[in-house]
Amino acid sequence: MKPKIQSADPKAAYLAAEAEIDAAIKRVLMSGHYILGPEGEHFEKELAAYLGVAGAAGVASGTDAIELALRAVGIGPGDKVITVANTVTATAAAITATGAKPVFIDVEPDTLLMDAAALEHLLTTVRDPKMKALVPVHLYGQAADMPRLMEIAARHNLVVVEDCAQAHGSLVGDRKAGAWGQLAAFSFYPTKTLGAFGDAGAVAGRDAQLLEQVKLLRQYGWRRRYVSDLPGRNSRLDELQAAILRVRLPRLDAENAARGVLAARYLERLRGSALRLPVVAAGRTHTWHQFVVRTPRRDELRAHLEQQGVFAGVLYPVPIHRQPAYHQAELTLPVTEQACAEVLSLPLHPGLTVADVDTVCAHLLAWAG
Repeated sequence: MKPKIQSADPKAAYLAAEAEIDAAIKRVLMSGHYILGPEGEHFEKELAAYLGVAGAAGVASGTDAIELALRAVGIGPGDKVITVANTVTATAAAITATGAKPVFIDVEPDTLLMDAAALEHLLTTVRDPKMKALVPVHLYGQAADMPRLMEIAARHNLVVVEDCAQAHGSLVGDRKAGAWGQLAAFSFYPTKTLGAFGDAGAVAGRDAQLLEQVKLLRQYGWRRRYVSDLPGRNSRLDELQAAILRVRLPRLDAENAARGVLAARYLERLRGSALRLPVVAAGRTHTWHQFVVRTPRRDELRAHLEQQGVFAGVLYPVPIHRQPAYHQAELTLPVTEQACAEVLSLPLHPGLTVADVDTVCAHLLAWAG
């Protein structure tokens, strides 16, 4: 029986730091303090220091992080929020949870990240005062063109909330993803480069007052217990997940570097093949949450790899504006629609070896003829 090569391996992240994680879990269990305690407070400070921002607020998930960040900057019913459609529906779900409506624009053909030219065109031709916020999504481990997007947003009075779920540690110049917008949302879903062992998220940012607003919103709007100053909700990062993330955060850069070695091997072996390979934009540092290739024969290739014991992923097969819950028949996003029909995420995680990558590449090259 052929060994399986998985697209992601959260268990490997546990085994790589097993003793430290076990000790962190025991520390929490013995403390008797399981919600909004010292582990969460320490993690918030450590994450903020890593990102180079004013602070952070732990929440229950990445989806909640986007929603609460948008609510904190004043987005609500009747507003419109500009984002992209080649991401997970969580981004749109968070926008609609505020009462706002997502407005989708196209992405760059090479990076598949938000197209600044498309944003400029939308804002100068539509001129809708209801468009009040921008949610750039950093995909696959690479950040969007934040200097340009921030400049456009400033001219058109848009607040910016970054979706950093796939870009922990990614850089634009010397500034990390999550340190550009007024606020930034992070997911720590187990398969992320910085993953917890369950659902977890955080809002980070440069504005301490906005972060205090997030902390109010994540627990019923309480400034004092049982008295709600705002109509908040329950979205708290628990102490177990915070403690696990405190173990994993100091390892993030090394694990990202290991991903980079594997990505470089893929690029070396697959260069010149029929596959369209990922592009790293000038001035940006890719952390390779995903290694995404493109082919019009994506489903055929995926099936071929699975027959060989190699499991690849598709992030994401149907653009949000073509899904039943968010369908917009009149909207056409040609780059997004083509990309969603072609993208395939090859196995890439710190549990893999260079030999594993070579095996995957051999199967890919054999299929490509």
